[in-house]
Amino acid sequence: MRILVVDDDKNICDSLSWILKQEGHIVSTCSSGEAALKTTENEPFDVAFMDLMMPGMGGLNALPKILTTQPQLKIFMISGQADISTAVRATKLGAYDFLEKPLNPEKVILEIKKIREQQNAKSEIIQLKKLVDLNYQMIGDSLPMQHLRDIIQQAAPSEGRILIYGENGTGKELVAREIHKKSNRSKGPFVQLNCAAIPGELIESELFGYEKGAFTGAHRKKQGLFEQAEDGTLLLDEIGDMALETQAKLLRVLQENEFYRVGSTSPQKFDIRIISATNKDLLQEIEKGNFRQDLYFRLNVIPIRVPTLREHAQDIPQLVRHFLTAYSMKNGKKQKTMTRDAELLLQQYQWPGNIRELKNILERLAIMTKTEKISRHDVEMVLGTPEPAETKEMNSLSTDDSLPLKEQITHFEKILLEKAYMKYHGNVTHIAAALETDRANLHKKLKKYGIKT
Repeated sequence: MRILVVDDDKNICDSLSWILKQEGHIVSTCSSGEAALKTTENEPFDVAFMDLMMPGMGGLNALPKILTTQPQLKIFMISGQADISTAVRATKLGAYDFLEKPLNPEKVILEIKKIREQQNAKSEIIQLKKLVDLNYQMIGDSLPMQHLRDIIQQAAPSEGRILIYGENGTGKELVAREIHKKSNRSKGPFVQLNCAAIPGELIESELFGYEKGAFTGAHRKKQGLFEQAEDGTLLLDEIGDMALETQAKLLRVLQENEFYRVGSTSPQKFDIRIISATNKDLLQEIEKGNFRQDLYFRLNVIPIRVPTLREHAQDIPQLVRHFLTAYSMKNGKKQKTMTRDAELLLQQYQWPGNIRELKNILERLAIMTKTEKISRHDVEMVLGTPEPAETKEMNSLSTDDSLPLKEQITHFEKILLEKAYMKYHGNVTHIAAALETDRANLHKKLKKYGIKT
């Protein structure tokens, strides 16, 4: 660390300077308050040791002026004649601590080590915060991402319940966090529950909490997520996997705007915003009897679809740089870069696992690539040589030229409808809007080609 020693006694300056330099620190010395003030105006320091009584400007007078220039500076006041009241006054003026002369070298070294540890901890917290911020950034300037941001911007300030849907790995949680961040509840907590990760019999106690003795093992009262999310946002992730019994209880809670802890007879009001997310087509789940239609209408006030990575592949170079930066920070290593032809290869890949898959691939490449630049060959070793999207598209549409035109058109129509059906998860309303066709006619076509029964 950079340390300043201020004392009119040259012996003290020399001895303290020698001790600190032995510990590997960079030390400067001054013999007066005026000189210390001038030095701190031109050079940054981490720690200072300053004598209380000096000719001209004493330590107490110099202390607040130096802190005006360097407010983060840790200043130890040192004196052999001061009393408790002087020490208290120095502390009130901003001194970090007060040490009596003659200085104990071991105590000085110990105090410096404590400050160093505090600095390291603070630096780690800042680094972790930057890493967290990187993990929760929406990356991409493509039209699908711009459209998504516009919807979030419009929906976030409202209190309307939101249903986010999209394939696995598209970043539905990220969208939910962005909505929370831009909402009027941004200062409140963001709480989430993965409905697919918790057994059905436990979801109720997770959501609503329980009283002591409510069941075997309930040794104390526990808050549920509805209480933890008060004044904030609750994300119900993978809502399509919630058991029907729990769906019925959730519906009642949303209708009454109150819930009961498990084992309690006293209702509790709540003030939270519900955001749900799913990778399933809930309309299909309703038809199958797996999801309640009344709950669907309660949750689906504002639907938001998250595009697949295939739909905004032009954002991949930006995503590559973003994730490689995050991994270099996470592992404390120099950031790797990627060649343009390697990025093009990634853009040609179909990404069934979407951004989550891209993230995992990039982490593997960042760890396993020996050179600082990731090449096309490195990517091929992981992905193979993907068929260009354009070629794949043409191959899927190719047909026998000897067939009559009507049959070829029928073939193309079926392929286009199958693609749209998969893209929009069987949602006929969205398919009809995308293809600009009548819903009734679309239903007939889907049944005709056996795409939907």
